[in-house]
Amino acid sequence: MIASSLFAAQLTFSTATLSAQESGAYQGTTQVLKPLVPVKADKLATADALAEAENAALETGFALESQSNWAEAIQHYEKHSRANPESKTLYQRLIICRLHYDVNRRFVDSSYNDSLKKLSLTQSLDLYSEILANLETHYVEQVEWSRILLHGTAALEVALTEDKFIQSTLSGADPAAIERFRQGVHRRLSNRSSQTRFDVRASVAHVADLAQKELGLSPTATVLEYVSGAVSTLDTYTRLLSGDQLKEMFSNIEGNFVGLGVELKSDDNSLQILSVIPGGPAEESGVKAGDRIVRVESSRTTVVDPDYAADLLRGPEHTYVSIGVVSPNGQERDMRIQRRRVDVPCVENVRFVEPNQKIGYLRLTNFQKTTTRDIERALWDLQRQGMRSLVLDVRGNPGGLLSAAVEVADRFLDKGRIVTTRGRNARENFDYVAHRPNTWNIPLAVLIDSDSASASEIFAGAISDTGRGIIVGETSYGKGSVQGIFRMQAANFGLCLTTAKFYSPSGREISRNGVEPKFPVDSPDSPYIALRPDNTGHVVEDHEDNVLQKAIEQLVQRSQTISQRP
Repeated sequence: MIASSLFAAQLTFSTATLSAQESGAYQGTTQVLKPLVPVKADKLATADALAEAENAALETGFALESQSNWAEAIQHYEKHSRANPESKTLYQRLIICRLHYDVNRRFVDSSYNDSLKKLSLTQSLDLYSEILANLETHYVEQVEWSRILLHGTAALEVALTEDKFIQSTLSGADPAAIERFRQGVHRRLSNRSSQTRFDVRASVAHVADLAQKELGLSPTATVLEYVSGAVSTLDTYTRLLSGDQLKEMFSNIEGNFVGLGVELKSDDNSLQILSVIPGGPAEESGVKAGDRIVRVESSRTTVVDPDYAADLLRGPEHTYVSIGVVSPNGQERDMRIQRRRVDVPCVENVRFVEPNQKIGYLRLTNFQKTTTRDIERALWDLQRQGMRSLVLDVRGNPGGLLSAAVEVADRFLDKGRIVTTRGRNARENFDYVAHRPNTWNIPLAVLIDSDSASASEIFAGAISDTGRGIIVGETSYGKGSVQGIFRMQAANFGLCLTTAKFYSPSGREISRNGVEPKFPVDSPDSPYIALRPDNTGHVVEDHEDNVLQKAIEQLVQRSQTISQRP
């Protein structure tokens, strides 16, 4: 995610209804048949391969959907949508899964439930209007209001199939009546105008009134589903933020949060601990990288979704949480850890990975307000020890502040463009350029992988396009968009909204393309990151990290070439 300055900060439905309306496949339109022309065999082979891959992806995706495994289904469809961006079907399934996931996530969010109870119909409609106004002014593309209404209706239809929504808002309602309403709600909107955002607001108020009269559903609950649907289906990164999520977002930007002080990765039946923040409550309690959390309070990760268990780790400062932790050797222990405010270091594992050649190393975990300061501190520490070249690792770095990415790139570039942003609103159009003062001129290798995204790609793209350093690893994620974080005035919510796309110094669009390494080291040959745990909990050593070793090899070769010049 990428952020810069906007208002506060910028960061970088039924299945049949959605599929039919989005693809146009079932609208009964007459198509003009084009005359047949010869098609090259290689193009036919490529099309056949894509179709086969799409069918295989859908089969696996449907299996995950049938198990209501929405989080894994989203990851699955995101991966295959990136590989096959022309597939509307894969993207539609992604949207549907995200709607299911979002409604379940919202109804275990205490701040969302508080808003649901406190907001009146008028207040929730005012929130909806404020969201729509922001879409009209700031969203990266022109908003189609009929599509906003369609997706909001789809979100309500999905919610009416989910137990958490029904138990929270319709516990005494007749299931047959709920299903009749769900099946007919889209049809009952078909004759209403959706030319403007004011038309859309009126239609949502109409549905809220119908749902209250026919089901006894809170009008606020109906409107909030339309709010979420309007936002979460625009693109992968735009979403509604509850009050707690908004606080967490700003905490991440500031570089601190209330929690245990661990970095987690969710897998099938546990939460793997990737790193433990020095001085945090988890470290003080004896938690180590490579451990796995298998229980949070009374919820075991073999029974509940691990992402749900991760949500239970959150709570007010100075409160305690009970967890079950399994070590790599299989021993389980029960722990009670206090939640405290923790400063999150964005630079870690600063050291020499080739002491004889004085090749320094640092891993950058995210781009936050403290990043430039922390990078400078690490570089000067290495410089005082005689650093001759540097490996800067942004593998697994999901992004962060646009301004931080630009500042870090500026430390290694003395001139030229760093990144360009372009949005529908002219205020989003910027050309960021490098400056000569405070530039580090040491030989540089940047490590990237398929999880290096957003701000990481701004930095890696600038280094790659300018030839300032070598890029080693895998092609990066391909998230080339900027998000603005807006605090809503009508209610305790926030809006994370895509406002612009960004382009590397050569003008290359990062979205869906990513940054390509000069020296590729693909999986499965490079599955591990040094000083991070692998899937078994073993903490990887430097010599086991193939990407790091390739970077060291290239830097040594360049150093030898330079030393041999007359």
